[in-house]
Amino acid sequence: MIGSWYAEFGDSVLMFATRLTGDRAAAEDIVQETLFRAWKHANELAEGNGSIRGWLLTVARNIVTDRARARAVRPVEVGDIDVRRPAAGDHSESVVNTMVVREALNQVSAEHRDVVVELYYRGSSVTEAARELGVPPGTVKSRTYYALRALRALIGGVEVGRER
Repeated sequence: MIGSWYAEFGDSVLMFATRLTGDRAAAEDIVQETLFRAWKHANELAEGNGSIRGWLLTVARNIVTDRARARAVRPVEVGDIDVRRPAAGDHSESVVNTMVVREALNQVSAEHRDVVVELYYRGSSVTEAARELGVPPGTVKSRTYYALRALRALIGGVEVGRER
């Protein structure tokens, strides 16, 4: 099970961890620790409650955060200072959120995805979205309701029956 998860999600987790740390070796350690934690929770993850990829990316981000906090409470060592790279804000949560939402959008129906893209990504009004999608405004509102409900369920890990 863990081997198949590594084959399916290992590259994504490695790229994500490398972006967060800027260090390939540290990223590989984070992937190893992430998969170890997945192994410890394999039964829960295998039950299908939520996205395995999202879980792995969240765990990787938490490991990076924990390591940064641990370094912050101890004195700076000469080897820890990287003069080539300026300090930057941690955008890991934004990256994970984007990946999780993108994955959830790929799991909802095309009608729901189109309505969400029109309203939330393109900034269209209900009337503009209705015109663009060729449906009445009431249909846009209804699809939006069910699309957001389905997305909340997918992102929150709650399984929802088939929606309209």
